[in-house]
Amino acid sequence: MKPGFIYIITNKANTVLYIGVTSNLPERILEHKEKRYEISFSARYNVNKLVYYEQFQMIGDAIGREKQIKAGSRAAKVALINAMNPNWDDLYEDIKNIMTL
Repeated sequence: MKPGFIYIITNKANTVLYIGVTSNLPERILEHKEKRYEISFSARYNVNKLVYYEQFQMIGDAIGREKQIKAGSRAAKVALINAMNPNWDDLYEDIKNIMTL
C-alpha cells in the first residue's frame, strides 16, 4: 500500500483551514498553489499555504487521521498547527526540497 500524508493549508490571513489527505504531498500542495481545480474550495478561498502535515506508512492510516482531525474543533486544529509551526510559515519549500515530486 502507498504511504500517505494529511495536511492543513490556510489562506494568507490564516482565517480558513482546509484538511486533506494525499499520497504525494509536494505535488498536491503544488496543485493547490496553482489552483489546478478552479472550482474547488481551496481555489475559491485562496487556501494554499501549507502550515501542518503528518506522514504515515499507509494511506489508510492517513485517511483515518484526516477524519479524526476534521471531527475536532477549530481550536484543536490551531493547537496542532501551533505545536509544529508556531509562526504559521508556509512549509511547502521545506517539503518540496526533502520529498520527490
